[in-house]
Amino acid sequence: MEGIATQLPALLGVLVGTIGTIVATSLADRSRWRRNQTVRWDERRLDAYAEFARALKEAHTIASRLSGGHLDRDAALAELAEADFRHTLAWENVLLLGDAPTVLAARAWRDTVWAVERLARDGQADDERPTLLHRANEARDDFYRAARGGLGVGGGSVAQAELLASRLNRRPDAQTGTPAQR
Repeated sequence: MEGIATQLPALLGVLVGTIGTIVATSLADRSRWRRNQTVRWDERRLDAYAEFARALKEAHTIASRLSGGHLDRDAALAELAEADFRHTLAWENVLLLGDAPTVLAARAWRDTVWAVERLARDGQADDERPTLLHRANEARDDFYRAARGGLGVGGGSVAQAELLASRLNRRPDAQTGTPAQR
């Protein structure tokens, strides 16, 4: 019995060490899993945001050029319908994966582009066209700010609305609004 009593501290040390190793390994594995999940969802979120932006920008470009009288109406309306379909599919991924501020910004951009589309489909000249195009560019900037914030992307501002507006005001074709589509 005395032999066990002298070995008891060593056995307790081994037991405590084993339990400590198991706990530390579990915590490290859990932390690594969470990090991997965060990276995985951030990658998917980035893909969803990029796909949405691409599809909505395509619809915006077609609609703004059509409203400016720069495209064949029938062909442009068909292209616009296809772009709207792609945008609708991309919107679902944003809803599924996006954080609340980005979804709100995406919705505002989408609604502004829809207003540009309505103007294009109506086919009537509108004095509000330059203002509407600028609002769409501002909404795009807001979307990118929210998306970059949600994804933790740094690097400063990538806003384009004011730059596009200043280019538009310096060009002789300022009334057409075509530089705002770039």
